[in-house]
Amino acid sequence: MHQHLDEQILEYPDAYLIMQEIQAALNEERKKRETFYNDITEQEKVEFINGEIVLHSPVKKSHNEATGLLFHLVDIYVRRHNKLGFVGIEKIMTALTRNDYEPDICFFGRTKADTFTDKQTLFPAPDLVIEVLSDGTAKRDRATSVGGIKYDDYQAHGVEEYWIIDADEQSIEQYHLTDGQYRLILKAGEGTIRSFALPGFAIPIRSAFDADVNLQTMATLLR
Repeated sequence: MHQHLDEQILEYPDAYLIMQEIQAALNEERKKRETFYNDITEQEKVEFINGEIVLHSPVKKSHNEATGLLFHLVDIYVRRHNKLGFVGIEKIMTALTRNDYEPDICFFGRTKADTFTDKQTLFPAPDLVIEVLSDGTAKRDRATSVGGIKYDDYQAHGVEEYWIIDADEQSIEQYHLTDGQYRLILKAGEGTIRSFALPGFAIPIRSAFDADVNLQTMATLLR
């Protein structure tokens, strides 16, 4: 896609001027991003997307519950299996080349996690990202066909696995990065989901939405 865009720009006789304008706009955006880093606080859930500061509204109860249920399962599995890496929830600022996101849940394998410090506030692209849809984020989170900036960005920056959770429909979409492109592995509300970024991690999809199933799954993971 990027190569095709380069070829399109080179068709214009004023290609150099176009690139100068783009570079000037990106320089201004970089300054705005630096201000964003200086102004953000731990109390706010906020992201920097294509030059704009995006504040998140309070979430619905179903969103909060799904996030919590899934986080505890991922975190327990990682801790139970010789500290496979680091699991973050909601306030882990993921700094990609242009944008900054705070995924609902993210996992970093040992290769990345072992380099983190206790005072670190900006993090690289995770190995697994889990986003729980809300009314305000659905278009940014979803696949390209419906305007998903995050989907494109995570794909471009090598996030190996991406889950999109629909708490209202109680379903999960799972994408796996294959040859630089996301491939839809499943979209379901029942059955089992098996992770690629976390080998051996397999849970019932219902455990993301049903507290009783979640407890049973947690007990299984702890055995």
